[in-house]
Amino acid sequence: MFDRLEAYRIMLLSRCFEQKVHSLFSRGELYGTTHLNIGQEASHTGLCLALGDEDWIVPTHRCHGFNVARGSSISAMFSELYGSRHGLCRGIGGSMHMTDLKTRNFGSSAVVGSSVALATGIAYALSRQGKKAIAAAILGDGATSRGVVHESMNLASVWSLPVLFFCENNHYGMSASAQRMISTGDIAGRASCYGIRAFHADGNVLDDVYAAVSEARRYILENNEPAFIEVDTYRQCGHSKSDKCVYRSEEEEKAWAQHDPIALFEKTLGLDDESLAALRREAEESVERALHEAFLHRNEIISQDELDSYVYAPSPEVKTRIGSTHPATYRQAVREALSEILSSDDRATLIGEDVGLYGGCFQVTQGLEAHYSDKIMETPVSEEAFTTMAAAAAAMGEHPIVEIMYGDFCTLASDGLVNHAAKLRYMSAGQLSCPMVLRTPMGGGTGHGSQHTQCLEAMFLNVPGLKIVAPSDPFTAKALLKAAVRDPNPVLFLEHKALYDSAGETGDALSSWPIGKAQVLRSGSSLTLISYSHSTLTCRKALSETGLDVEHIDLVSLKPLDWDTVSASARKTGRVLIVQDTPPDGSVAATVACRLAGDPSVSCTVRMLCAKDRPIPFSRTLERDSLPTVEEVLQALYEMLA
Repeated sequence: MFDRLEAYRIMLLSRCFEQKVHSLFSRGELYGTTHLNIGQEASHTGLCLALGDEDWIVPTHRCHGFNVARGSSISAMFSELYGSRHGLCRGIGGSMHMTDLKTRNFGSSAVVGSSVALATGIAYALSRQGKKAIAAAILGDGATSRGVVHESMNLASVWSLPVLFFCENNHYGMSASAQRMISTGDIAGRASCYGIRAFHADGNVLDDVYAAVSEARRYILENNEPAFIEVDTYRQCGHSKSDKCVYRSEEEEKAWAQHDPIALFEKTLGLDDESLAALRREAEESVERALHEAFLHRNEIISQDELDSYVYAPSPEVKTRIGSTHPATYRQAVREALSEILSSDDRATLIGEDVGLYGGCFQVTQGLEAHYSDKIMETPVSEEAFTTMAAAAAAMGEHPIVEIMYGDFCTLASDGLVNHAAKLRYMSAGQLSCPMVLRTPMGGGTGHGSQHTQCLEAMFLNVPGLKIVAPSDPFTAKALLKAAVRDPNPVLFLEHKALYDSAGETGDALSSWPIGKAQVLRSGSSLTLISYSHSTLTCRKALSETGLDVEHIDLVSLKPLDWDTVSASARKTGRVLIVQDTPPDGSVAATVACRLAGDPSVSCTVRMLCAKDRPIPFSRTLERDSLPTVEEVLQALYEMLA
């Protein structure tokens, strides 16, 4: 059982903190926005008191109360709101992102519903690591309409993960009432559809919440199954700082005020009015002291260099080593890399659809399950859930390799990749890192039509915190995949489908190639030809038919770009042709061309040869003519050298 006076103190601290935050925002003393927990104190206090010290929480954007209840420094919370270096996340996260690993608080997510997938990933890591602990996924009633919530609940049930889905039903998703937006009056009832046991609690009665969480936690640990709790509560404030609650009636607000969680709990303490008043004063004074401390240091901001240091985690040095080689196709090289990774790395797992007995859609993982059945994790069709889950698992020390069946479906996985994997280290000010790899086949040449043949690397090129590689041959494919798994940052690993059957040499287990290094395939002094992925194969075929004095650079890594190699070659030749299998706008070629134009040390003529600005069609002839051909590369070379 919990200490009742301590529980009361937590609820009072939470209420006083939120009231003070509201006052500061009202006076214009704080920047940005905030989402307050006023009226929901029994919910977050009951949850956190019932959890064990080794359990984890993933709050929503309405996170302050959970931080207080879990034991975060209130002074550091105020400092975070001031944007100072003394904040929980050094002023980078603000109100909606308060990571505190010391209290097993993974950090709140401002993307509605994504906390569920993140907590599922933490639970996956806890399970893999054999820890007797759970992860609490905190969500609101509005989040239950998000697809990722249902994907994650299904995945957690299929994989029997120790995750508690803790739904605070405060009856409003921003201004939209749950009554109008949710098709059932019993949110917890949806859990049974996924084979998940559901619990209910009066979210304004602390004892009720504590009892429900305690029972659910015990159930999860004893049965190795997830559980769901719906707590019925109410926020006595607007959704955010500017919300005037015009969508709620005074009668409704007054009725809920009669069910105030702190007032209800006070009645169970058996204390007189004077004693209660003294405890309230103590909480108010504690919050005031914390605010005063934060206020004194509010202008101590981290430097731009410090800020930049949180975008990427420092990567281990990887040197170029060719070693002994042997013949292999691109497909075989990737498979060899996966086999070597899974055999040598206890934390590595392969996660994706049909990657087991079926061997993956393009047979890249064929045969691996026979050797690594405990490391091959087949998923339901739920790209957003398992990608976001993998990001959280990586932050917990796992090394997941995610396979997205077709690169086109990265659009479904983009939230996990862009808003979480690429930002976990940054938003937490270095408390977390995300050593995950996302592999996916892209590109045309296989007759799969417009929704299965896109090259979408440009979509992710402008995402800080993410690395992108696109190897063109068996050697770099194997070496770069192994380098990607060793990197502490998320890596998007692009495999062009038309390369899978291409043959060449690949390296032994000790061969290596660093991320961020291009390869010079051919030396020359009259023109620089730049390509990557499948376009490199096109360019190699074109050059094999000529004796032109051309230097051919395969970028290999798109982010970071090997600018030293590119710029040095451009300075030497004065002419640059960039070839790619994607349309020109906002692309890799456009980026390289722009950087060349802006580099005062380079004076050169630049031309781009790109895919047509249209989706890839099905017809073999139309598909071929939508992409740069050998003939077009040759024509462009001759024209530029004329």
